[in-house]
Amino acid sequence: MNKAFSNLLKFLGRLNPTQKEQVHHWLKRYVDPTSSVGGRMIDEMRETRFKEGFKCPLCTSEHIVRFGKYKGRQRYKCKACYKTFSDMTNTVLYRTRKGNEWIAFIECMLKGYSLRKSAEIVGVTWVTLFYWRHKLLNALKKMDFDQFEGIVEVDETYFLYSEKGKRRITGRKPRKRGGKSKHRGISKEQVCVLVARDRTKATIAKVTCMGRVVKSKVDKVIGSKLRSKNILVTDAWRAYKTYAKEKGLQHYRIKSDDGVHIIKGIYHIQNVNGFHSRLKQWMNRFKGVASKYLDNYLAWFLFVDKRGHETTKQNIKDMLVSSFSFEMNDTYKSIRLSKFSI
Repeated sequence: MNKAFSNLLKFLGRLNPTQKEQVHHWLKRYVDPTSSVGGRMIDEMRETRFKEGFKCPLCTSEHIVRFGKYKGRQRYKCKACYKTFSDMTNTVLYRTRKGNEWIAFIECMLKGYSLRKSAEIVGVTWVTLFYWRHKLLNALKKMDFDQFEGIVEVDETYFLYSEKGKRRITGRKPRKRGGKSKHRGISKEQVCVLVARDRTKATIAKVTCMGRVVKSKVDKVIGSKLRSKNILVTDAWRAYKTYAKEKGLQHYRIKSDDGVHIIKGIYHIQNVNGFHSRLKQWMNRFKGVASKYLDNYLAWFLFVDKRGHETTKQNIKDMLVSSFSFEMNDTYKSIRLSKFSI
């Protein structure tokens, strides 16, 4: 080992953890071509995005021709609307000048780093990373599956309504670090998140309403995923009983207040309650989330929970490539001005 290299190792040893991560990502970008948004990854993202056929993202026409390159990236021209576009048009990477930094940022997301720590590692301001985060999550929350299989556990959990980040809050005093509700128990100050999960771990977790859930909201969230042969397992809340009866679904009610937690050794809501517990623990790191962004964070948690919260190279790639399946027209302004709606 020569003296220069030995001195380099000693220098690296004196760096703080954040600086070591900066060096780590810098080296990966130059040593491992697959760790950046390069040719191979662009090809995979293109195949994911246009898996049903190559179409113009602006008018959906299939009459497309190659139209030269710009900064090394292929451009195309639509012969129907005469607009030009690239593989990145209307995706999370559209108009992003720092495409390669996205890999490092997604790795920081999967590791659970704060925006400020991620900004130090990635080399981009934390404000920019905030918008990157929500562009990506707006795409991921469109991920879906066809239908539930077999037994479906359904239960709701609640988050205190939050306007975190809003400068002028009307109707109440601003809270610090999330704060507490003025009312005991479940009230209209609580945002209801309905979670439905079958035994194959196919899961829906969506903001549903304010306060107690009603059957119309249950149907809106999970109705399209249920079939007549599904078996519904819920707690004793009456909205579920009414809903199951109207839909003709076999239904088991878990009356935990009576000490009943499992029926016939198989019908229970332990899987969905376990999901609630992991979700609440994971959400604690954010010290409160603005309710208008809550669905985005639910999509984020669904992604990482399904993959065991592991920061693997495959999971980093899957998170970015999966987002390319959906057309995205979000801008920083549209994200900032978005409103809470149910």
